[in-house]
Amino acid sequence: MKALSTRQKILWGLVGLLVLLYTLWPLFSILMTSFKAPSDLFTGRLLPTKFVGDNYAMIFTGGARDLFLPALRNSIGISLISTAIAVVLATFCAYAIARLDFPGKRLILNCALGVSMFPVISIVTPLFNLWRQIGLYDTWPGLIIPYLSLTLPISIYTLAAYFQQIPWELEQAAQVDGATNWQAFRKVIVPLAAPGVFTTAIIAFFIAWNDFVYGISLTSTEAARPVPAALAFFTGASQFEDPTGAISAAAVVVTIPIIIIVVLFQRQIVSGLTQGAVKG
Repeated sequence: MKALSTRQKILWGLVGLLVLLYTLWPLFSILMTSFKAPSDLFTGRLLPTKFVGDNYAMIFTGGARDLFLPALRNSIGISLISTAIAVVLATFCAYAIARLDFPGKRLILNCALGVSMFPVISIVTPLFNLWRQIGLYDTWPGLIIPYLSLTLPISIYTLAAYFQQIPWELEQAAQVDGATNWQAFRKVIVPLAAPGVFTTAIIAFFIAWNDFVYGISLTSTEAARPVPAALAFFTGASQFEDPTGAISAAAVVVTIPIIIIVVLFQRQIVSGLTQGAVKG
């Protein structure tokens, strides 16, 4: 591979810097807004005149506490449960697609990919009516089940590509040594596939964590409403006050876990994505 010249390195560095600024500018703007006093919100300045923590106090101890904290608990619980179920089911399904030869497995994989691209808004109304009839409306299961339609297809597709990279001979060797199919899968295949499973879990968690359409349509109280939907119900101290600062503070708080996960596990994420994308 030909080495880049100094001019090309500078050019690519500038391109990367522009992409980084374009990506981080909205986040930085929201962060600065979260520290602004109400009098600074509409001055047009990026930086606040004085950094204040009133907006964070509002969502943790103030008037927005009863709306934000239950929503944060709901988002964490529902997203983790949805991710765990999706990863377990996708692991078995992807293993079968990668290892077994049966009619229609390509169709199953294509359908999984097609479902992941299906517009969510088109099935919200039927789900709303069905959930109200069977008692799942405004409940955790009422969101976990629809979230599987978002997380499971992409999990199956990602893990199927990853399982195909694991040499079949390793599993055969374990079976020759006396391991059953289940033991070979559990003690050989799953440990080798850990980076792919971990990457899939992170992607599934992001999808569930960021959902808005299901959260706003299938809930009506703080019993199950997640944070993205709860932000739409933030109000100011009066009908004439815009809760921009409180919404920005809440957005920063719910973004922090995502940033921490990406920073701490970026190597595993990149490893899982690249190894699953290379055909062996």
